[in-house]
Amino acid sequence: MANSMIGPASPQPLTWTVSVANLTVVDRVPAEILHLVDTYWYQFAPLETKWHAALATAVGLLALISIVGNGCVIFIFSSTKSLRTPSNLMVINLAFADFMMMFTMAPPLIVNSYHETWIFGALMCEIYGMFGSLSGCVSIWSMTMIAYDRYNVIVKGLSGKPLTYAGYVPEGNMSACGTDYLSKDWISVSYIYAYSVFVYWLPLFLIIYCYTYILQAVSAHERNMREQAKKMNVASLRSSDASKTNAEIKLAKIALVTITLWFMAWTPYLVINYAGIFGTGEISPLQTIWGSVFAKANSVYNPIVYGISHPKYRAALYKRFPSLECGKKKAAGEQESVASGITTAVEQTCET
Repeated sequence: MANSMIGPASPQPLTWTVSVANLTVVDRVPAEILHLVDTYWYQFAPLETKWHAALATAVGLLALISIVGNGCVIFIFSSTKSLRTPSNLMVINLAFADFMMMFTMAPPLIVNSYHETWIFGALMCEIYGMFGSLSGCVSIWSMTMIAYDRYNVIVKGLSGKPLTYAGYVPEGNMSACGTDYLSKDWISVSYIYAYSVFVYWLPLFLIIYCYTYILQAVSAHERNMREQAKKMNVASLRSSDASKTNAEIKLAKIALVTITLWFMAWTPYLVINYAGIFGTGEISPLQTIWGSVFAKANSVYNPIVYGISHPKYRAALYKRFPSLECGKKKAAGEQESVASGITTAVEQTCET
């Protein structure tokens, strides 16, 4: 009879989580971000409210200390002339990274702890994670550079070179500063090479690659549409899906225009930098002025291109600023009135 006992034959280990009415930690997650949650988390029961409160309290205190402490470091080091040394700039960089870590991440975490789940949607979840990763990367590399700087000073002493990677110097017009493309030392030259490869050539080749396949896809789509319309003896097969595809194609064209303008804006400046590095020609102050102006003008192109080419942007702009649409309608009305007056005058002349 002893063998007929109900239950396990041997003692079972206790678990730290207890299931409450078969709920899981995922049950409170909004539906719009469920696709981001791994199935692994479905096995755990919800955390008790006291743990969310403890987390919010701890993070709140850490954020207060971090924001005040790092804010003081940034203010003191940047406002005290004797502390504004190249080595201390890395300390400021480290303090700024740590400041941004808590400034951007603590408030959402505290709010979500109150609701006991993430409430800001999928996009903000990714942005939140991005800020954390970016701040962490900047922080660890700042500490790495600080360590190397201390090594350079203490171990190498007077023979150690200052820790720097190129620099920014006055340009030919003496009214702006930019890259040092006239120095021939290895640090300055390698900086121009690295900067041009990762900020100009690599993006350019990736964009050319992407748009090559975009154009091929658009061409194939249009060709299939024409062939299908020909088989069905209709003029066009435009439908809601096709209209959506056309809208996406139009957005791709707008992006292509803005990217083209970006490279048009920055290419003269790249040419000036390469001319200085390779010594291929004389660079005048006037050339540096226009190279810099062309580069800065890029910040003006994007809103103009989107304003002209993006109908939804224009509709939203007129909705937020109705006076702009009124001005447009007024100008159009004046043009129509002038045209109507000219037409009337012409008709009267013909009748005479």
